[in-house]
Amino acid sequence: MSLPTVRFKHARFSARFPEAYRYSLSHYWMAPVEGESGLWRVGFTKFATRMLGELVDCQWKTALQGAVEPGQIIGWVEGFKAASDVYSVMQGQFAGGNELLSADACIVRSDPYETGWLYAVRGEPEEGHLDVHGYIAHLSRIIERMAQEEHDPASDLPVSEGD
Repeated sequence: MSLPTVRFKHARFSARFPEAYRYSLSHYWMAPVEGESGLWRVGFTKFATRMLGELVDCQWKTALQGAVEPGQIIGWVEGFKAASDVYSVMQGQFAGGNELLSADACIVRSDPYETGWLYAVRGEPEEGHLDVHGYIAHLSRIIERMAQEEHDPASDLPVSEGD
């Protein structure tokens, strides 16, 4: 299945983001599951997967059908670059993790918007979620800030004792 996407390119990062998905400020996407009323899949955006690197493991600490709310830690992922908690960006009931990840967690990076989803929730997205254009604007600001910090001459100055 080929999703209509919006292309984004900034500095050394480029990606295509599915146009119909919703996005969180914390770099998750949310998409309703076709034919399943109120069921949404959630995954990491391409930007998040680039920051984490290849995933090697994930675990869910929330029980199936357990209540979840935005900001709640519902599990964790471990990658070659970093380990990270996984947060809910949905309000509702946890409908389970992607079973494919136990066999090949790398699909989160290789196919983040289709087979590499993380978990599902029966409910609705958090308040303040963004459409694709809002997320791209948010991402542009973040990448710009990262580039400024990387090239800030003050950050290259040595720190002497007593300062």
